[in-house]
Amino acid sequence: MLACHPAKKLSFNRTISIGDLVIVYERHDNMKAVTVSEGSVLQNRFGVFKHSDWIGKPFGSKVFSSKGGFVYLLAPTPELWTLVLNHRTQILYIADISFVIMYLEIVPGSFVLESGTGSGSLTTSLARAVAPSGHVYTFDFHEQRAVSARDDFERTGLSSLVTVGVRDIQGEGFPDEFTGMADSVFLDLPQPWLAIPSAAKILRHDGTVCSFSPCIEQVQRSCETLRTYFTDIRTFEVLLRTYEVREGKMESLHGDGSDSNGSRPGKKRQCSDGSYALSSSPPISSVMARPCAEARGHTGYLTFARLKCLS
Repeated sequence: MLACHPAKKLSFNRTISIGDLVIVYERHDNMKAVTVSEGSVLQNRFGVFKHSDWIGKPFGSKVFSSKGGFVYLLAPTPELWTLVLNHRTQILYIADISFVIMYLEIVPGSFVLESGTGSGSLTTSLARAVAPSGHVYTFDFHEQRAVSARDDFERTGLSSLVTVGVRDIQGEGFPDEFTGMADSVFLDLPQPWLAIPSAAKILRHDGTVCSFSPCIEQVQRSCETLRTYFTDIRTFEVLLRTYEVREGKMESLHGDGSDSNGSRPGKKRQCSDGSYALSSSPPISSVMARPCAEARGHTGYLTFARLKCLS
């Protein structure tokens, strides 16, 4: 995804090589992550696709099977990775992720700490945001989840930007070695108020914290604790409404030649009694937009706060 060399320069490899991770796009609601290997094939309803035919092609290429079916080979960006990763826990999606990165003021070179790694959806986007010279330290109390997340970051080429640790942040807090070093902290915990004092300790002056909670009761309890150490406390709920844009046929309206919507009038035809009537016009091709039938509703509440400056 974002190969980072020791010289701290990002490498955007635009052609597919053996060992690369590729997002195979079949349709907008059907994608999968595939690692390219010599001699392997991908078989789906569109046919059989040889990995050897992919090597050397640029990301974004359209490749065909022997049956004439096709797929697109896309680069594994954080946005696409969020849609295809294995869900070990509830994950954050693009709307929440982009809001978090903006409000936590995360930029290249930032030092970010996260607790609950989970499936690594947010962590992947955090890594890209801090690249090439920043770093993300993420912790999960569940050892197997941490191991799986570490494997995913190796697979996506982010291991040099992310360090995964096993630690109960609610019970133990963040490691003391990070005291006063973090630019931002993100908490995705069942009881985030237990970790807030530790978050205040490791943040730089004027640092920011964000807590993600699915229930408003968690938000209320967290805000009570935040007031002791933080200021500018704000809570948001991000709701995303997606629209479908399609081309369709629309019947033109009958009119007298001065149609209010600007459509062309129908042609006159002579009836058997000698009178004239307007004939129907052919359908007009038009681009139409409508809300998607399935809309993602409530995901959680995002509470942000800024560390109080010492007088």
